[in-house]
Amino acid sequence: MWGLAATVVVVAVALSVLLGGSGTVPAVAAPRPLAVRAHSTAVPLAQVAELARVAAGDGSPGLRQGTHVQSWSLGMSDDGPPITLPEERVVRWRADGSHTEVVVATDPSHPGRPVLTDGGLAEDGKVLSRHTFPPMWGDAPPLATPPHDPAKLRTYLSELVNSSTLTTSELLDATRELLDNWTLGARETAALAALLADTEGLRPAGQVTDRLGRTGQAYVCEGAAGARRMLILDPGTGAVLGLETTFTRDDPEYGVRAGDVMEYSAWLR
Repeated sequence: MWGLAATVVVVAVALSVLLGGSGTVPAVAAPRPLAVRAHSTAVPLAQVAELARVAAGDGSPGLRQGTHVQSWSLGMSDDGPPITLPEERVVRWRADGSHTEVVVATDPSHPGRPVLTDGGLAEDGKVLSRHTFPPMWGDAPPLATPPHDPAKLRTYLSELVNSSTLTTSELLDATRELLDNWTLGARETAALAALLADTEGLRPAGQVTDRLGRTGQAYVCEGAAGARRMLILDPGTGAVLGLETTFTRDDPEYGVRAGDVMEYSAWLR
């Protein structure tokens, strides 16, 4: 709770500097929050978990270390003003335990437009960084292979965020961390869907179209410190498509309005 409160304050300060406070024209366009389709059917998480279990029957697709994610967030630095950072990150692991990471400036909401980064404006698709890391192994999350048994996966995720209780908010934090390191296979996806279905606090909200044009089911968690989180799942496979955090109340002091997006991630396979 304290961690989330601190994050909200930092991001609120970022919004104040970046957008110029309430009543001003935003200097940099922020993404619109995802909207639930009017009159759409809200599918219970238990139903999605069951469909995910059936879809995982043949074990395909398989688990893969590495990730492909598009994200937007507000960032702070010690030597410069706050910035928006829409980016696409691709991490691929090799058989010898080494891996590569490529980060590209891109905004799926405005394809072809320049992107604001910590180095100024960058052309859409510009490579911001490219790294190759030496071989590494580990028997603890996130390097350890995630299990496809729900109970064991819960333990794995608890270790990932260093929590023995794993609240709904912590489960979402752990899910994001997991997907930022692994591309889940069908069996791991089914295990995660089962965990989510067994968690209180995630309310079915209806159908949404995510920022990559994919249709998903939204599940909302009303968190502490004025933040709301929306998890988007593929209704047929249970795969996590995205996670978005928005403010739930106005704060004129920081120029924050209810519905402003704090951050989002959209994962691809």
